[in-house]
Amino acid sequence: MRPTLLSVRGASKRFGDVVALEAIDLDIREGEIVGLVGSNGAGKTTLLRLLSGVYRPTTGDVELADGTSVEHGRSRLGVVPENTGLYARLTAWENIRYHARIHGISDDEAWKRTTYFAQHLGMADVLGRHTKGFSRGMRQKTALLRALVHAPSVLLLDEPTAGLDVTSARTVRELVRQLGEEGGTVIYSTHQLAEAQRVCNRIVIIHNGQVRADGTPQDLLEQTNTLHLEEAYVALTEDVARPRQEDDKPLSKWSSWWRGLFTPKTPKEVFEDE
Repeated sequence: MRPTLLSVRGASKRFGDVVALEAIDLDIREGEIVGLVGSNGAGKTTLLRLLSGVYRPTTGDVELADGTSVEHGRSRLGVVPENTGLYARLTAWENIRYHARIHGISDDEAWKRTTYFAQHLGMADVLGRHTKGFSRGMRQKTALLRALVHAPSVLLLDEPTAGLDVTSARTVRELVRQLGEEGGTVIYSTHQLAEAQRVCNRIVIIHNGQVRADGTPQDLLEQTNTLHLEEAYVALTEDVARPRQEDDKPLSKWSSWWRGLFTPKTPKEVFEDE
C-alpha cells in the first residue's frame, strides 16, 4: 500500500450553530488524484481549508505523515484557492518568485520548475506580463504554477476549472493527470462528477458535511449497484441538500439587527389567486 501523506481523524468543523463538517475520517496516499465531489455548500471548500491548515478543526485532527499538525507543515502543501489572490501589479513570474522565496526556494530553481510547467500550460510566453490584464484562465494557470514552484508533497485544488473556457479547462486537467502519472498527489475539489471521473482515480463524495462514499469509480458503482456514476451519486445523496452557508462566523448583535431590519419576513402561508 502507498504511504499516507495526509490524515484526517474524526475532524468536525462548526461555525456557531452551523455544522459544516461532521466526523470526517480520510487518508490521502502518495500518487493519488482524489476528487472531492459534492454540491455547492456540501463542505468541500471547508474540508480543503482544514487540509491546508487555514482552518483548525473544532474536533479531531489533521496531520501530515510524520504526525506534524498540518498548520505547522504548510510548506509541504501547494494550494490553488478558487480566488487566485494574485498581485495585479506584479508579473506572473514575480508572483511565482515571491511565493518561492517565502518557501526558501532559490530563484534559479524556481525559474527551472516554473518554465517546465509553464510549457505544459502554454504560459511560457506570458510570464513577464503583469497579471492585471490576465483572463480568468491565465490567472488560474499562474496560481497553479505558483502552487507547484516549491515542489509540494500534496497539491490542493479548489474548483480549478470553474469559469474557464473549454481549452483552458482541458489544459488544467491534462496537467493534473500528468502530475498523477509522475507520482504526484492531488486533491481535486469539484461539483462536476463527469470532470472528477475524467481526472481522478479516487472519488470522495461529500454531502451535507458528511463523507457518503470513498473509493474508485468502480467501487462506487458496486456499492450502489448502479451502472453510471451519476446514478451512484444520486443514490448516495438522496436527502435534500442544505443551503450554502456564506458566512463563516455567526453574526454580531448589530449585524443581526441590521439584517432583520432590511430583510423581509417570509409569509407563513402563500395563497394562490383564485
